Amino acid sequence: MAFVVTEPCFDCKYTDCVVVCPCDCFHEGERMLFIDPEHCIDCDACLPECPVEAIFHEDNVPERWRDFIALNAEQAPLLPEITERKAPLAAR
Repeated sequence: MAFVVTEPCFDCKYTDCVVVCPCDCFHEGERMLFIDPEHCIDCDACLPECPVEAIFHEDNVPERWRDFIALNAEQAPLLPEITERKAPLAAR
């Protein structure tokens, strides 16, 4: 099981979550972040750090955002890993 970044991250992209991730499973897309489910250790460290509540355990993703489970799995391996805090899109 893994955590999933969902729609509230789109055009926001806060990176508070990436600095607490012990396994560096976040990847940066142009307009949002993604979690690689192959590297996520299901530790829950990122969940309370997201100021827009965009991260969910895959079992708890709201129905309207269930497509983000597959989207994270597809996109994360294609994108660069992110481990350091950056200014969010909302602040740029």
